[in-house]
Amino acid sequence: MRTGRLRTVHPVLWAGWAALAAGAVLCVIGWYGVSGERYAERQLPYLASCTVPGAALIVAGAVLLTHGRGALAAARVEELYGLLVAAEPADAEESGQVAAIPLAVSGDLLMVPGGTLWHRADCPLVAGKVEAVPVDAKLLTSGELGPCPICDPAEETG
Repeated sequence: MRTGRLRTVHPVLWAGWAALAAGAVLCVIGWYGVSGERYAERQLPYLASCTVPGAALIVAGAVLLTHGRGALAAARVEELYGLLVAAEPADAEESGQVAAIPLAVSGDLLMVPGGTLWHRADCPLVAGKVEAVPVDAKLLTSGELGPCPICDPAEETG
């Protein structure tokens, strides 16, 4: 289920594609003008007026496309995160009250080796992962691991 915002193409992407197209057209025009001139001093105006600005537009278009796709990816991640943490009962919505219900309620604590968070055993982020191991008490006391924001294991242990 996608929102309307994700279905529309980001304006920065349109600007990026337009800059790439305009830059390519300018480079072709510059190349065509340069190819018809025999002497270098007669080729310089084509380089200065078409090829150099065309190359700059191509670079600008590539930067805009990269930025636009990054913004689109960030919007998708935010939507997915919202879907993951939205665990409200249906009757709470109708009454206007929003209850914070954790997604995981297990008392067993797990971590993924090399990770930075500790989780409850039934947390969606570690449930079913074979590489998840029980949390070492030394890591918890040293502060190397933080509590998972999704299952909120600190609520039970704190």
